[in-house]
Amino acid sequence: MKAYVYVSLKKSVLDPQGKTIEGALKKMGYKGLDGVRQGKYFELTLDGGLSRGEAESEVGRIARDVLTNPVIEEFRFSLED
Repeated sequence: MKAYVYVSLKKSVLDPQGKTIEGALKKMGYKGLDGVRQGKYFELTLDGGLSRGEAESEVGRIARDVLTNPVIEEFRFSLED
């Protein structure tokens, strides 16, 4: 089973790197942008010893305790068999 974890800054937190990327894209001539937010992506490979519910619980715990700073970041994840 694989878990895909996406971590991003909370909407209330300024994202200077995203703003820089947005400015660069606009200077390069890309149109239609209304904002850019950057984040992190993690791919976790789980062994077969967990049920789907246990895997969801463990991945949530890993994301909350290790992969994110809960003060400024939020996460979402999906599982694939």
